[in-house]
Amino acid sequence: MVGIASCGVYLPRYRMDRAVLYEAVASWLNPAALLPGERTVANWDEDSLTMGVEAARDCLGEEREGIGAVYFATTTPPYAERMNAAILATALDLGEEVKTADFTGSPAAGLRALLSAFEEAREGKRVLVVASDCRRGRAGSLQEAMYGDAAAAVLVGEERLARLEGFHSLSQDFPDYWRVEGEVFTRSWEDRWIREEGYFKFLRLSVQGLLGKHGLEPSRISRVALPPLFPRDHPRLARELGFSPEQVQPSLFEQVGNAGAAHPLLLLAAALEEVEPGGKVVVAGYGAGSDSLLLTVTGKGGGKVRRALARRKELNSYERYLAWREMMPVEKGLRGEEIAPTSLSLSWRERRAILALVGARCRACGVPQYPPQRVCVACGGTDLEPYRFSDRRGRIFSYTEDMLAFSVNRPAIYGIVDFEGGGRFWFDFTDCEAGELRVGAPVRMSFRRKYVDPVRGIVTYFWKAVPEVGDGDQG
Repeated sequence: MVGIASCGVYLPRYRMDRAVLYEAVASWLNPAALLPGERTVANWDEDSLTMGVEAARDCLGEEREGIGAVYFATTTPPYAERMNAAILATALDLGEEVKTADFTGSPAAGLRALLSAFEEAREGKRVLVVASDCRRGRAGSLQEAMYGDAAAAVLVGEERLARLEGFHSLSQDFPDYWRVEGEVFTRSWEDRWIREEGYFKFLRLSVQGLLGKHGLEPSRISRVALPPLFPRDHPRLARELGFSPEQVQPSLFEQVGNAGAAHPLLLLAAALEEVEPGGKVVVAGYGAGSDSLLLTVTGKGGGKVRRALARRKELNSYERYLAWREMMPVEKGLRGEEIAPTSLSLSWRERRAILALVGARCRACGVPQYPPQRVCVACGGTDLEPYRFSDRRGRIFSYTEDMLAFSVNRPAIYGIVDFEGGGRFWFDFTDCEAGELRVGAPVRMSFRRKYVDPVRGIVTYFWKAVPEVGDGDQG
């Protein structure tokens, strides 16, 4: 039997209360579209790929051995024609003998990637599944308030957390939400029709079909995780399926929003943290039909969802949100308008140093160094081994708040980081504001967008330093 070895989640630090959105667009917003709570907002240098890397790192820790395949599921891939999963695998330093595949086209991509991973794992392989979405709705639209940015990862292989018992799938070409090539905003049909003809019918058939296959009554299920579409529909669907309120996994809609392809895996990770070993979990997805999985819990998660929810900072400016999403033109100045051409050949040759933040460590004196060197900067030795800095914490040696350099989130903050165990390099700082840093403060490394070259269609990624904050830190 195959199962789930570990899970990981990533939620952006920034959260926007939906009241902030409604206040900004009240003059043209449909009052019926008011939704409670808040939604997660990816920083200006984050996208589905960077969030996916962070969720995968949370899932794997420093473990990199034995992974035979990486599946990346998203409806918002940075590249339409370039293997995004291959970039993700390179950033994780998984080596070249790993199979990669992108799953896209529908929010159903997350669970369908997981189902494919279970099939692959039956051949003895360990498969990393990463689902991430960063969807955009038009200003003042219902989708803008509904959507939330998030990523989740599942390592499929041994049964450390859960064992797969079975699944049931329905595939339907149902026109509820769609987006054609070249568009950035999703379109939708009438909301009530989507709920009644799509969401309720497909999920009901999927979950009932799964339970019927295994001869299970709803009362035998410890927790059922259903994707949210609208807040009031989630409990109604569970009730119609025969589940009590205590059996329903909280949808996280009021804390995160609808995270698209990532949401079923996010709810799965949350359920595995709460259900005791021996309990049964049903997780369902919606999009182009519905998929449902039945798992038996064999271990206990480590509270990763709770910690991700607690790490938050308020985003109180709707205008800043629009600038981050490139939905509002901003003045870049001469310093920000020119982007030097990216050398793709150099990026290829140095891909492990750039995307995986791999430097070198001298075998003679043990000194780590970045960028990787052929001759040790400390002892002059020539016997050096690869050394991954992305897993190391560090402390701020110095920093600058630059008001002249262009940044979507001004000021541009950059400085020198000293790594624990040795090594020093300069990085941009992110997820922080002016006046928040101090010399000696702890930081961790985070995979982010360095810049986007719209003329040449290139997204360049590198690592940035993020100040460490405790659970529940608001600032």
